[in-house]
Amino acid sequence: MNKEMYYFVAAVVMALVSYIPRALPITLFTKQIRSRFIRSFLYYVPYAVLGGLTFPGIFYCTDSFWTALVGTLVALIVAFFEKSLVIVAAAAVLSVFLSGLFL
Repeated sequence: MNKEMYYFVAAVVMALVSYIPRALPITLFTKQIRSRFIRSFLYYVPYAVLGGLTFPGIFYCTDSFWTALVGTLVALIVAFFEKSLVIVAAAAVLSVFLSGLFL
C-alpha cells in the first residue's frame, strides 16, 4: 500500500470512529431522557474527556517537569478565582516562561 492510500484509509477510519459515537445517541434515543442522573452524566462527559486528554499532555509540553508543574498550579489558582480563559492561559504561559528562566 502506498503512502497516499495509507493516509486516505487512516483518514476514513478516523472519521468513522469519530462519527459513530456522535450518531449512535441520535439513532438509539428517540425520546427525551428523563433520568436526572443520566442527563447530568451526559452533561459532564465532554468536560471529563477534554480534561482527560489535555491534562497529561501539560506535563510533557516543556523540557522540565517543574516548569510544567508551576504553569499548571498557576492556571488552577487563576481559574479558581473565575478569571477568563484568556487570562488563565496567559498567566500559565507567563509563569512557565519565567520559571524556565529561573529553574
